[in-house]
Amino acid sequence: MRTITQHTFGGPEVLSIVDAPKPRPLPTEVLVRVKAIGLNPLEPRLRAGEFPLLGPPPFVLGWDISGVVEAAQTWRFRPGDEVFGMPMFPRAAGGYAEFAAAPALHLARKPASLSHVEAAALPVAGLTAWQGLVDLGGVTAGDRVLIHGGGGGVGHIAIQLAKAFGAHVITTAGGSKREFVAELGADEVVDYTQADFTEVVGDVDLVLDTIGGDTALRSLDVLRPGGHLVTAVAEEDTELIAKFEAAGLRFSGVGVDPDPVALQGLVDLVDEGKLRVHVQETFPFERIADAHRLIERGHLRGKVVLTV
Repeated sequence: MRTITQHTFGGPEVLSIVDAPKPRPLPTEVLVRVKAIGLNPLEPRLRAGEFPLLGPPPFVLGWDISGVVEAAQTWRFRPGDEVFGMPMFPRAAGGYAEFAAAPALHLARKPASLSHVEAAALPVAGLTAWQGLVDLGGVTAGDRVLIHGGGGGVGHIAIQLAKAFGAHVITTAGGSKREFVAELGADEVVDYTQADFTEVVGDVDLVLDTIGGDTALRSLDVLRPGGHLVTAVAEEDTELIAKFEAAGLRFSGVGVDPDPVALQGLVDLVDEGKLRVHVQETFPFERIADAHRLIERGHLRGKVVLTV
């Protein structure tokens, strides 16, 4: 099979296509013939060596996959089943490849209404949003929820998820994305290029931060007493945690992990017509370097996907 690997840290040019043996599924695992691969902002950072999640190269990146079961060492799936998921994270899953072996519990049946491209874009972003808003945030009907970066991969899923649970959703987004996030269901949109959200938003029950920088700290000013910040980017900032605790506010960090219950919850919302996935652009397998360059430019609308 073909895989996309790297033998050194560096820019997109270090990614190369090489031949490798097909992985063999262990008991409780399946072998997936990969049809599409979702790309995430974390992956260019790992490629560049910004932090050693996978250790030194060589390694194969990639976690978001959608495809067809080729072989099964489990009763949960049969060959021919269409599946998607985020196997193994944060350990290497080898998702940038034509085949991937994955624990059956880390996958779900692909909704018929989603293409493989759309399904591959959902797991990391969807699970981050679910675990942040539902599991940690406990979002419920009537909550005022502020989602930072509503036009991005996690953000555009989070808007729809919060709406599905009955929340009043406020989001920050650049001017070019105002219409996009409004179509997703946002009740209020703050154009961060024109206004400071701390001056126009208040009495918020729950904030989901997908941006980083000083966004989380500034969110302290818009939360109601006892309000809750969930961050996907500053979960280990001890100084930030101390400031929230001193203010009597709740602070949680979400580090996404495989979760069959949440994955099925996302599938149910898709089937109910309450959740859709937006893919800004697809690239063929051979153009992985161009895909990484697009991600590194930032300001994406939804997700970027690699087709196999």
